[in-house]
Amino acid sequence: MPYAADALAPVIDKDTMQIHHGRHHQAYVNNLNAQVASTPELASLSLEAMMSQISRFNTAVRNNGGGHYNHQLFWQLMAPQADVGEPSAALKKAIERDFGSIDAMQKSFNQAAATRFGSGWAWLIVDKEHKLQVTSTPNQDNPLMDVVEVQGTPILALDVWEHAYYLQYQNKRGDYATAWWTIVNWHKVNELYRHATEQTKAH
Repeated sequence: MPYAADALAPVIDKDTMQIHHGRHHQAYVNNLNAQVASTPELASLSLEAMMSQISRFNTAVRNNGGGHYNHQLFWQLMAPQADVGEPSAALKKAIERDFGSIDAMQKSFNQAAATRFGSGWAWLIVDKEHKLQVTSTPNQDNPLMDVVEVQGTPILALDVWEHAYYLQYQNKRGDYATAWWTIVNWHKVNELYRHATEQTKAH
């Protein structure tokens, strides 16, 4: 992780971070490595390239590859409250264009998080038209995968599996999602937005 396990408290407690990163994410890494060992083709692919053609591989690659990609992104998208920054002028303009306001985008995002049945993720993505969209995926799927309904480049992600919040918030997923905005690392979101728009323009 790019910070200490207790750095996101009181929004996410130290125990949750240690269990989430050290056990859950590590299990995805270990299981993906086992798949790479038995499917040598995977070793030559970046995580992003693997996601873009995930339909070619088995369920274990989809679940554990997705789990590793999603989590390594998730850790970077958070920061201690003193270091979170704010949306760049370009991102703010895009949010206002596509949602009306930052508050409206956050409301839409929180709704996606709250209504994702069971385990999964909420996302803010840049689609192929350079527009921002809020979407959600089940389990460890993500918007880079060629099997999901809404594809795009993720720039913001919230883990809504119960292990991400249950020790502290119990069944109050909405409270977790609302509090989480205070630790969003806008520096990283701005960087991802810039890269995503450059990529879509290149294509």
